[in-house]
Amino acid sequence: MTETDEYLILRELPEPITDDELAAAADASGEALEELREEGTEISWVDSEVLADDDGGIVGTFCRYRAESEAAVHEHADRAGLPATKVTRRGEPLSGE
Repeated sequence: MTETDEYLILRELPEPITDDELAAAADASGEALEELREEGTEISWVDSEVLADDDGGIVGTFCRYRAESEAAVHEHADRAGLPATKVTRRGEPLSGE
């Protein structure tokens, strides 16, 4: 097994989407993850936060993945048809209140 790092991915959408469109994007993401793993790429989804505007429209997500490289994260986004506005390796979390 390849060593993996955690990556934080900001996905900004050009215009708000609905819950149904978000569910379709999640399905596409899962299919792309499965394809990549079948090809031997170490990548997995950890969690996601939904970003909403004042009207409740979904304007993006902030996702956390474990992956063997930043390139794997970008390949997943391309295959799933998802934006990867900013991809950053996760550092140590802060402690406090």
